[in-house]
Order: sequence, then structure tokens, then C-alpha cells
Amino acid sequence: MNTFIRKNLLTIIGIPLGAIAGFLYWKFVGCNTGTCAITSNPINSTLYGSVMGGLVFSIFKKDKKEKNDISGNN
Repeated sequence: MNTFIRKNLLTIIGIPLGAIAGFLYWKFVGCNTGTCAITSNPINSTLYGSVMGGLVFSIFKKDKKEKNDISGNN
């Protein structure tokens, strides 16, 4: 469990930050008419923000190369 957290720490940090950003976007910008699929509902906006936050933060994760490369290039 500890190694999972270490490997995915940036994604784990990005999810709540994205959720907060999504909620704040709904609160201050939002959609007044109710026709917007994401920003008309605080739950949808928060969930969308958490997914996007996790994805954006996971971009910055560094991949470690394995010792045994299939192509033989070590």
C-alpha cells in the first residue's frame, strides 16, 4: 500500500485539488441557465474537476525504467 501511494502521489494530490477547483468554478462561474451539462450541477462540476486534476497532475509523474528492457538496451 505504501508503494502505491509513493508511485501515485501526484495523482492523489491532484484529485482533491481538482475537486476544489471544479466546485469553485461552479460556485463563481457556473451556468445560470441550467443547460450546461457539467457546470450546471455542483456534483458534476466537482467530479469533472477531480478527474481533470488527477489527469493533469499525473502528467508530471516520472516513469522509472525497468532493469530488464525487452529490446536489450539497458
